[in-house]
Amino acid sequence: MPIKNYLAVFGPAALLMAGVTAPTQAQTRGSQLQAQHVVSPDELNQDAARPAQSRQADEESVRDLLNTAEGQEALRRAKVDYQRVDRAMTQMSDADLAKMGSRAREAKADFAAGAIGSTLLIVIILIIVLAIVLAVVF
Repeated sequence: MPIKNYLAVFGPAALLMAGVTAPTQAQTRGSQLQAQHVVSPDELNQDAARPAQSRQADEESVRDLLNTAEGQEALRRAKVDYQRVDRAMTQMSDADLAKMGSRAREAKADFAAGAIGSTLLIVIILIIVLAIVLAVVF
């Protein structure tokens, strides 16, 4: 049989075989790449949850400060209801709440260390309450 006849018979068969195996190899490589993620799905979930956890921690810091005796005194002097401040905190942006949470933690730590007195702590709390209420209004 001449070479032309071999090519006529086996040529299309060889192309067909090459076409069948190429997608299988590509799928295998794709599966291997999926298995080798740079960041695991658990890490992605943790990163996605981090802003909510941070916001919750900031809210708790402000609430803890407002629930102290000095915080209650500051709210009484300002004639502001705790529930109003609590509702206002939920409407604040993450950045503003982060600032208030940071200031609340600093004030509480300074008071515990004796760096500031109760009168100054009450003034700081009044400023924080005012900032929270104004942040929601404007």
